Amino acid sequence: MNKQVRLFVFLLNLCALLLLTTSVLAQDELYRDPTQPIETRVEDLLARMTLAEKIGQMTLVEKNSLNPQAVFDYFIGGVLSGGGGYPNPNTPEAWLQMVTAFQDAALDTRLGIPIIYGVDAVHGHNNVRGATIFPHNIGLGAARNAELVEQIGAATAAELMATGIYWNYAPVLAPVQDIRWGRTYESFGENTELVTDLGLAFMNGLQGDPLMVLATPKHYLGDGGTTWGTSSFGPNNMDRGDTQVDEATLRELYLPPYIEAVDSGALTLMVSFSSWNGVPMHAHEYLITDVLKGELGFTGFVVSDWQGIDLVNADYYQAVVASINAGVDMNMVPQDYRRFITTLTRAVEAGDVPQERIDDAVRRILRAKFAVGLFDRVTGDGAALDVVGSAEHRALARQAVSESLVLLKNEDALPLAADATTIFVAGSAADDIGIQSGGWTIEWQGGMGDITIGTTILEGITAVAGTDTHIAFERLGRFESIHDAAGNPAMADYGIVIVGEEPYAEWEGDNAYLALSRGDRTTIERVREQSEKLIVIVVSGRPLVITEPLNLADAVVAAWLPGTEGAGVADVLFGAVPFTGTLPFTWLRSADQLPFDFANLPTEGCDAPLFPYGYGLTYENNTSEWLDLAVECAAS
Repeated sequence: MNKQVRLFVFLLNLCALLLLTTSVLAQDELYRDPTQPIETRVEDLLARMTLAEKIGQMTLVEKNSLNPQAVFDYFIGGVLSGGGGYPNPNTPEAWLQMVTAFQDAALDTRLGIPIIYGVDAVHGHNNVRGATIFPHNIGLGAARNAELVEQIGAATAAELMATGIYWNYAPVLAPVQDIRWGRTYESFGENTELVTDLGLAFMNGLQGDPLMVLATPKHYLGDGGTTWGTSSFGPNNMDRGDTQVDEATLRELYLPPYIEAVDSGALTLMVSFSSWNGVPMHAHEYLITDVLKGELGFTGFVVSDWQGIDLVNADYYQAVVASINAGVDMNMVPQDYRRFITTLTRAVEAGDVPQERIDDAVRRILRAKFAVGLFDRVTGDGAALDVVGSAEHRALARQAVSESLVLLKNEDALPLAADATTIFVAGSAADDIGIQSGGWTIEWQGGMGDITIGTTILEGITAVAGTDTHIAFERLGRFESIHDAAGNPAMADYGIVIVGEEPYAEWEGDNAYLALSRGDRTTIERVREQSEKLIVIVVSGRPLVITEPLNLADAVVAAWLPGTEGAGVADVLFGAVPFTGTLPFTWLRSADQLPFDFANLPTEGCDAPLFPYGYGLTYENNTSEWLDLAVECAAS
């Protein structure tokens, strides 16, 4: 046997040996074996990790604050897109490419632990231009259709997975007690049972069976109950304020949705920015560790809100120590991740954060990652991208819009007659996708105009109306130039004025007055003068003061924030779909009534609210003593 042959045989045997060794090592790495139980895989992987790798897993970073190389270098556990955190261009394809780049970097690390990428898909995959934007939760609360909400959760999950994302910071489980809060529209309503039922339905749809996408019930605990003026933003705010109630009330009003969420398989929860009787939730060991993880048996991980740990203490070291020891498992940094990693490492080395607490946190994070299949799936190959904004999902959203509408008043004005000759349409929200979608749409605060693809309410009315109906639109309601055959200003069969709130989110939306703008009120008055029947549609993230328009109009509809499918409004106006929605919030008569004392809420006289929780007329039943009271109180 010559030297070349002997060398070839030697190399062949060496390769076989290396393959055998690699195979044995791979078999020994139980965490890579999808046939092993999740707990076995978690413990096997945890035992292999260094402190740096563990703390990296506890770090959640905003996507514009790092690159894929940093994910590799620091063993980053999670990446997120906040509101407006989209790639350029903002397309589903670009989203998938962006997420895949971060994921590939994580998989290239020593242990190949995948990142989990998260977004605030609170009413559809709402950061993505062209995605289906469903009604905000307040509208779904009005619809009160748990099956529909579950379908919306599943549709949202499908659009998320198409872009490689398996973690959603939703749903909000806050039974909001004061509608002046800028996040009111993120809630299903003021009633704990309603919030529990619909929140659970959305979570179940989102997560699926088997588990598809991690839901994140939020914000634990007391969210939606803060006292006006206790916010760090000042005396005219309540977002991130203090929930000032006793423990019995906290447990009765705010805890039940979380009990159900944990029992139904939630594997991650987000902590509230708010405090409970002066103690920040991000440092509340009793509520996070004793109640949530102990009493409720929550085995998933607790994630902070955006930079929430920083607010616990002016001393960053003390803030980190307090929050992690209280039970926060993953820190949404979201930007200066090196500072957090260095600080937590120092705290562990100094003994201020026990190694056992680190292991517990990482164990919980890994458990969720294994459960949702991140170790065993490909991030995405683009095959499902056409599901984003699909016709099927838009039809579902259109149905949700129709079911969410609440008929507040109707004096023989609706449904619109199919043979109507002329319809005047006006108002700031009539032809604006941005306004009808609200905050958390493409940008954190939302935006005005054609910010994404959809159908405005005006376009929906135009499409659904009869072919012989003339529809004239003028945003400010100036129709003086339209004349009848005699040369006089024309009277429309119907005037439809669509008014409401411009987009906002979080504390930017805290509002003590909740009034329609002077411009909106003037538009209503103008159109009243040239309409046989006047319909006012209120597009808003909460009830507004509408005492004057209510008595001026023949019909008033609460449309909430319907999202991209404005045709769903037209379907109901023309009678193709009935009114079925009911109020998820008590409707104020004046801002002086807020916050409502629900335990002692008047039901008679002008001190009573304008409309009670659960109110809603139908085409068959359009009379109410509440409307009679509205007339009486307006005259007093």
